Amino acid sequence: MILQRFLVRLLTMLVTLLGVSVVVFVIIRVAPGNPIAMMLPPGASQADIDRLRALYGLDKSLVEQYVIWLSGVLRGDFGTSISLRQDVMSLVLGRLPATLELSFAALLIAVSLGGTLAVLGARAQGTGVEAGIDVANGAALSIPDFLWGLVLILLFGVLAPIFHISGRVSPQLDLPFATQFYLFESIFRLRFDLTKDLVSHMFMPALALALPLAAIISQLLKLSLKEVMTLDYVVLARVKGFSETQVILREALRNAALPTLTLIGVQFTFLIGGTVIVERLFSYEGLGNMAIDAVINRDLPLIQGIVLVFALLFVLINLAVDLMYALLNPRLRHG
Repeated sequence: MILQRFLVRLLTMLVTLLGVSVVVFVIIRVAPGNPIAMMLPPGASQADIDRLRALYGLDKSLVEQYVIWLSGVLRGDFGTSISLRQDVMSLVLGRLPATLELSFAALLIAVSLGGTLAVLGARAQGTGVEAGIDVANGAALSIPDFLWGLVLILLFGVLAPIFHISGRVSPQLDLPFATQFYLFESIFRLRFDLTKDLVSHMFMPALALALPLAAIISQLLKLSLKEVMTLDYVVLARVKGFSETQVILREALRNAALPTLTLIGVQFTFLIGGTVIVERLFSYEGLGNMAIDAVINRDLPLIQGIVLVFALLFVLINLAVDLMYALLNPRLRHG
């Protein structure tokens, strides 16, 4: 049952990626703007323009361009960036770890904060504590992540300068990194001075991304906990003398978390998409920041590579969540 589900989702994933590649390829080429004109000085001759168009394959028909690009992608060649004159794959892979670290840090904050608020709200049903949590959740949901970023910059970057407001790491530090996963590598190398600096740069953008997701997790998990806590096995646990906190954590939380797990997977993809604006706001050196530069410069190969990588991340996350839900849900696991 699970294997069949995996194969179906894998086929769907491949079709989705193919569809995304077609849509992105066509849209960015029919949009106004000439990337070749942006590369040349005002006095460039028509011969120079034609030479560059031929170099980047823009003199061919749209179908021919797509076939050439797709065949290159299947070989692992995403082309050459028009604005940066570097291999697109190396550029994307160089920035992707920063975005992944930021996204997973935001997810960790959201799950921790949202889960804690949900448990507190379920524990204090009908009290002022639950009402206060609902108000906080509403406020977190009503403000988008980039506005949270502006608020955090004002509070903790200007009024009380506790955290860094730009960049990923302080350049004056010794950076002995072998990979682009700076945070994980600094912990592995026991370079906690670097870890502290990285967290200081990452905390505010991660928190800005996490707050709306934390509110969603809190609301859904609290409602699920309320439903589960009326079931017989939870009532039996109370009869056995367990405290209300023990009942929630040991009995109710496991089953109540299943619907929330699916939601987290779906919302995590939106969180990764939200890194585009938040990274720009904090000058964070990730893939989202590069995507904005690529759009401004009409860098077609780089835009295509970034969008395709984002699409691949989205479908892989959804696939992982779907399989995890199937493994954790006994009804799906046993067919």
